[in-house]
Amino acid sequence: MANALVSIQIIPTTPQGEGVIPFVDKAIEVISQSGVKYFVSPLETTMEGELEELLAIVKKMSDVMVEAGCPSVISQIKIYHRADGLASMDALTEKYRP
Repeated sequence: MANALVSIQIIPTTPQGEGVIPFVDKAIEVISQSGVKYFVSPLETTMEGELEELLAIVKKMSDVMVEAGCPSVISQIKIYHRADGLASMDALTEKYRP
């Protein structure tokens, strides 16, 4: 059972000053390939899983940006961690769904 939610907004400085969306897409692909449950929203992506695994994904996202030629990367991160292992995107948002 997941014990953490991690939301990340990644803002790379692009190599030639081009738009960031193709680079953000590469970062989201890292999440997709990891196999964790995730949700993409307009300004950030939220992942659900074990805290250690999610933080490793955040590091890999940054590494991929550097490998893509980005001279710097800002990652804004929010972490919700529960020792009892009951962290769930669905549970926290169910009352807002129609």
